[in-house]
Amino acid sequence: MVTLAVDTATLCASGAIAENGKILVELNLQYGKTHSEKIVPMIKTMLDMTGMDAADIDLYAVSVGPGSFTGLRIGVVTVKGFAYAHKKPVCGIMTLDALAYSMPDFKGIISPMLDARNNQVFTALYRKENNCLEKILPETGIHIDEWADKLDSFNEDVLILGDAVPLHFERLKSRLNEKIVRASIDLSYTRAAAVALLAEKAFSNNQYESAFDLKPMYLRKSQAERMKELGIHN
Repeated sequence: MVTLAVDTATLCASGAIAENGKILVELNLQYGKTHSEKIVPMIKTMLDMTGMDAADIDLYAVSVGPGSFTGLRIGVVTVKGFAYAHKKPVCGIMTLDALAYSMPDFKGIISPMLDARNNQVFTALYRKENNCLEKILPETGIHIDEWADKLDSFNEDVLILGDAVPLHFERLKSRLNEKIVRASIDLSYTRAAAVALLAEKAFSNNQYESAFDLKPMYLRKSQAERMKELGIHN
């Protein structure tokens, strides 16, 4: 089975093609242009590099959130278009699941964190052993101090990663001391390779959907929607 995956949930635009658990190609870009300008050329480049056509893809996958509202929409719409055109199934993979899955096995808990602004983070909690990922707390949007209290209650080492870590590392370090372990920077960004591998696992368990049904997963309303509800207009 051949899977094409994209991740545009954060500032990194990422694409990958996997075949039966093996990553054939992965491209990651965090420089210039918007995701809407990057992702389709990246897909075409990956197909050219592997000598494939879009019709050769058996499964399409995408990171569905949480993350940037605009970025998520671009990734989801792109995958919906390819999958619908070629009548192929899709898998939507949670962004935090993919981040945690990219980590090696860890004796403790894993907390991927994405910046949600105003000292808030999108996060969840996992364990990973023998390359098997277990989610022990679901996705949430939470103030960093409240999340630090939650992490401290586990009394275990905590591996943190994601774009929110540089913003809050010192704060977490002052609260949790030596329990905090920071992932290396090269492992801290979202990667489509993890999305592809998780999608293959999901597909094997009959967890997939049609292109028509695929939707982003937002943990909160956009800033524009919140301002509208408050009666604030630009």
